[in-house]
Amino acid sequence: MYPLRFEPIFRRYLWGGRRLATELGKSIGEGVCAESWEIVDRPEANSVIANGDLAGTTLHALIGSSGEQLLGTKVYQQIHRKELPERLRGRFPLLLKFLDANKTLSVQVHPDDLAGSKKEIPDLGKTEAWYVMDAAAGRKIYCGLKSGVDREQLAEAVTQGATEQVIHAFEPKSGDCVFVPAGTVHAIGQGLLVAEIQQSSDTTYRLFDWNRVDAEGNSRDLHVAEALQVTDFENGPVSPQTIGETGEADTQALVHCEKFSIKRRSLKAASTQIRLHGGCCLLMVVEGQLRILEEPAGELLSKGSSVLIPAALETVTLDCVDEAMVLEVRIP
Repeated sequence: MYPLRFEPIFRRYLWGGRRLATELGKSIGEGVCAESWEIVDRPEANSVIANGDLAGTTLHALIGSSGEQLLGTKVYQQIHRKELPERLRGRFPLLLKFLDANKTLSVQVHPDDLAGSKKEIPDLGKTEAWYVMDAAAGRKIYCGLKSGVDREQLAEAVTQGATEQVIHAFEPKSGDCVFVPAGTVHAIGQGLLVAEIQQSSDTTYRLFDWNRVDAEGNSRDLHVAEALQVTDFENGPVSPQTIGETGEADTQALVHCEKFSIKRRSLKAASTQIRLHGGCCLLMVVEGQLRILEEPAGELLSKGSSVLIPAALETVTLDCVDEAMVLEVRIP
């Protein structure tokens, strides 16, 4: 086992732009691109290993052949729980991606695990977190309902095309992290470059699409009834996460929930060792360049790169070229 890189899977939605290519070096081809799925294991989209002797192997196939070495015993047992939908059992539980929000995304909400399991085609819930890689002044994130907004008020606002009036909004800064539990009404605003960590779900219910229409005057489909059903009206306004202490120098705790944890490591021109503690670790490079000494080719990981470090390695060493910043993601 060695640190694994994967071929990105690109998603082309109407709100995408060109920044995945111009700023993150992704080979997106012509036109706009909204998302780069970095690490994913779903029936309809599966990451393919890009480096070393395992190149060409899918993440799902590797879990099938060497799951405990890759994930660690605890996570391997978690993904084989009988409570999981059968089609998602034995699959990697997270999805990592980069997003280029060239236009504001729709106002939307995702179900929790229970609601996702009851769909006609069962899915996981979707709790997620956003790390803002770039945000110019005046940009917005919409996250959580304003205090006191109930189901009737939200439904009325949607009917009147005034959903923005009942959603909490704030201006994010580069380096902010926003935690978005399942059931939270939200939208990423125009002009943001974001790293996202989420449960491996692709279920989205659109409440409002800013009254946009296409060239023929048609609006996108909405899922208002489903969205109202899964919205958690106890959730109030959401703001960026408070930075927490970790006990490690130059490392900040950003998120810790039952689905994943996120730390931010600020690396200097020196080596840093990461211990696996019996589970796998995922790294997303959000600034600078570095090498992982245990990777066979020893190639640079640049801004916009991601890697899965197998549990079997026990420790890895990050060698920073100058200065770099990485998100360290774990599965509790």
